Amino acid sequence: MGKFDGKVIIITGAAGGIGKVTAQKLAEQGASLVLVDLKLDAVEAVVAELGLEEGKALALQANVANENEVQAYVEATLDKFGKIDGFFNNAGIEGITANVEDYPTDVFELVLNVNVKGAFFGLKYVVPAMKKQGYGSIVNTASGAGLIGSPGFVGYNSSKHALIGMTRVVALETAPFGVRVNAVAPGVINTRMMRQIEKNTVPQDAEGARKAFGAAVPMGRYGEAEEVANVAIFLLSDDSSYVTQSIYTVDGGQMNQ
Repeated sequence: MGKFDGKVIIITGAAGGIGKVTAQKLAEQGASLVLVDLKLDAVEAVVAELGLEEGKALALQANVANENEVQAYVEATLDKFGKIDGFFNNAGIEGITANVEDYPTDVFELVLNVNVKGAFFGLKYVVPAMKKQGYGSIVNTASGAGLIGSPGFVGYNSSKHALIGMTRVVALETAPFGVRVNAVAPGVINTRMMRQIEKNTVPQDAEGARKAFGAAVPMGRYGEAEEVANVAIFLLSDDSSYVTQSIYTVDGGQMNQ
């Protein structure tokens, strides 16, 4: 019997590295999954690759920065499964690397729209369902960048600082209703996003940037998507029943040096 048997979990950014691995591990533990991403074919490919049963999986396309589309994926979940036990509020983008005076306004707005408004909309529509149930666990994907300053990342860092603040506020608002809200804060993780950040940071030597990022971690390496997924799954599970308003760094010790 799996730890998530009978439970319904929504994952946004489900076609990305961390989202996909989390989906796989939750499915192995019996969860029914609602997988949301910007491109339907990408999330349908995840369903097919993981061999998810039709009755236990729902693939949905949504731009999380669009409030109507977020409301629609929440309503589709409730229509199919009747409840939401867990919500992995995971979708996000990195933006570009540039000092503030050179950072394009439209890119800054895009990063905040996806990473802040997208997370906010998810909370806005998932929280009422969980409050009505009297239980639920929400995990936001923040970042170590939400705890420090990183030159060249004014868009991304600002968005993740905002998400950490949002996590703490909503955790306090929902605690009396049996709903828990926490965040994972990954450091440098071996995913597509870090490949892009490496290219953005040192276009002429992305491999050199990768080595430098890894060397800055006390554990001396990048983390893997599975290592973030393991923490997110703990927070989604009943094993963390007395944990809320917490920010879990998954960064090899980097943020606490």
